[in-house]
Amino acid sequence: MKISFNWLKEYIQIPLEISPEEIARKLTFSGLEVESLTFLGKGLEKVVVGQILERNKHPNADRLSLTKIDIGGDAPLSIVCGAQNIKAGQKIPVALIGAKIPNGLEIKAAEIRKVPSQGMLCSLDELLFPKEWQQEDGIFILSPDAPLGMPIADYLGRNDWVFEINVTPNRGDALSHIGVAREVAALFGLTVKLPETRVQEVTSHLSAMISNPAGKENCA
Repeated sequence: MKISFNWLKEYIQIPLEISPEEIARKLTFSGLEVESLTFLGKGLEKVVVGQILERNKHPNADRLSLTKIDIGGDAPLSIVCGAQNIKAGQKIPVALIGAKIPNGLEIKAAEIRKVPSQGMLCSLDELLFPKEWQQEDGIFILSPDAPLGMPIADYLGRNDWVFEINVTPNRGDALSHIGVAREVAALFGLTVKLPETRVQEVTSHLSAMISNPAGKENCA
């Protein structure tokens, strides 16, 4: 059973001092064995939403571009890129200097063909995202409404922990987020807040036309 930490927080107000690791430990001791705990945003800590302001030809390489990238800071970044599917105005993921992106690459300040590069524009492969998110190869093109400077993990809903729980046959109550939320609340002395539900009564008249083999029709 996979449980989202963010989803749990919709049902219980979890204090900041209670970490996902502590929750996993207590759940396991209570009989709900947590087989794994995974942070979905691993490797995305220094990857943010940027916008291409300019794309110009690299002065010393035919197949490279020199881009100006706005990430919402005081000044745009200068980044050398070899992808061909980019143009001014697009929103893209930008790995900043110091990032260690999911494919294992560490981003450092570099000089590419005698031109400084202050980061990297990222593709789906480099971020280990599903390829079906974009049909064309190259840099991952984001929606035009993506907020500048927002961590890509937040924008794509990856800033979350996932608990993999081994639910035994006698714990059917734990086969849902609400069930696990109740368990966590009991372990930490918290209160479960269920979502509000509304029932709207609708009065309508239903009619049906029934045809018989003799060709006669009855209206009900």
